Amino acid sequence: MADYAARHLRRRGAAAGWCCSFAGVPPSPEHHHHNHRSLPSPAAPQVGGFVVGGGAQKQHLPPKSPSSFHSSPSSKLAGLIDYPRRILSPGRVSPIDPDADPPLPREPEPAPFVPVREEDEEGLDLRLCLRERDGGCVVVMELDSAVLCQSSAFFAAMAPAAGAGGGKRIEVDGVENLAAFRDAVELMFEADPLQWLARAGMSRAIGVLEVASSIMFDRGIRSCLEYVEAVPWNENEEEKLKNVFARCTFDEALSKDVLARLQPRHESSSEDLTVQLIQSVTSSTNNGARKDMQSLINGLLSKSSVYKKDLSGLNKGSLYQICCSCMNILVELFKEDSEPICHTSQALKVMSSKPKIERVSRQCENLNWIFEILLNNDMAENFVELWANQDELINVHEQASAMFRYELSRISANVFMALGKGKVQCPSDLRSQLFQGWFTPMLTDFGWLQRCSKGLDVRVLEDSLGQALLTLPLQEQQTYFEEWFQCFASRGTECPNLSRAFQVWWRRSFVRSSVEPCSSSR
Repeated sequence: MADYAARHLRRRGAAAGWCCSFAGVPPSPEHHHHNHRSLPSPAAPQVGGFVVGGGAQKQHLPPKSPSSFHSSPSSKLAGLIDYPRRILSPGRVSPIDPDADPPLPREPEPAPFVPVREEDEEGLDLRLCLRERDGGCVVVMELDSAVLCQSSAFFAAMAPAAGAGGGKRIEVDGVENLAAFRDAVELMFEADPLQWLARAGMSRAIGVLEVASSIMFDRGIRSCLEYVEAVPWNENEEEKLKNVFARCTFDEALSKDVLARLQPRHESSSEDLTVQLIQSVTSSTNNGARKDMQSLINGLLSKSSVYKKDLSGLNKGSLYQICCSCMNILVELFKEDSEPICHTSQALKVMSSKPKIERVSRQCENLNWIFEILLNNDMAENFVELWANQDELINVHEQASAMFRYELSRISANVFMALGKGKVQCPSDLRSQLFQGWFTPMLTDFGWLQRCSKGLDVRVLEDSLGQALLTLPLQEQQTYFEEWFQCFASRGTECPNLSRAFQVWWRRSFVRSSVEPCSSSR
């Protein structure tokens, strides 16, 4: 067959020397010829998305339908005729223009299709007519029936019956993807199918794959699967390929490599994998790489991300284990900083000071990042409780260097902002415990937070801190506002400005109380 196909390809290369006479009207679905079959009635067999007829016999296609994919209209074997264009490809292809009126011949009407064939052009003994489902486009191809029948079991069953009454003719009506069907037929005559598919591209290869499955073109199926497995896909092509595999059945040995790229062989939990990725980020010592990985995971977990559609949630317990691990590391680092320095290790202590600052900063950044993830997934209430109960960190804060301790207040700032904005709801006693432990350190470290903001909006912090404070009982509010007032009076801008919240508290505590008896008497 390979030698025969090669000879056919050589003939195709010489097709430019052919000519055709169109003095008569070429056969078309609108101009019935004695060898042409009319369109099937609704009761006619329709299998695989189109109806077929050959001679006096109609055949069923396998239960697979070509899907509609975009493809190039160019072809070496066939012409694609669409309204109002008339396109001729090299080779013996008859154009069909359903809208054109038959020309009035000056002489007696000749044969409808009169080719002048060169001496070495032999074997084109079958006319294949393909018609689109809506009847808008028709492709007529003259082919070598031997190659066609050897390539496709479907056409092999059609060709013998098509020989009755002279020339062989096969009609396929109701084709859903005309261009893909034409490409599949063209592929039968290619000596190197993979090279042809590489020129055609991924989208056309997917269309040919589905048509090849429908017409039982085994060589085409094998070539398409081999090509598809070896090249990258974009998301649109991936979805098309999944649709083809959902509609068609392929041999497992041939399709296993493609299926391995489409779906995992063993189901795995995306929740567990996400936690592993977060753990890897928190363990990273490369600042630049850690930030890039954080952005990547944030994109995957974003509520607007297409990747989260199959994610039912995060493993809350595992995330809090990571939080506890980071907090324990912070406790050890701050205890190390508060220990007295002996003279034998003083030089080493000074040399390791900068890496220690980086380690503290890294753990605090990890905690702020995980808190953001928990907050976005409505799981942050336990973090507030966990942070409020960090008694060891609260105790060592006062003795620690300002270069270290203000990083702790950065975590407190994010927690206070979440409370002040209403993004997390906690019981009153938990909010009171949080202010009892971390409000004073916040007043102390605010100046450092302004100078080393690292993206923190201190104006938003001031407003949110005041709003969070106003959620406490009025008597507790008074205690903290008195402490703030004294701090602000002595330190000025080194202390957060809670004036607006202070005015609200004052009005609620004293102005309203003076009118309560009148309201009660009513």
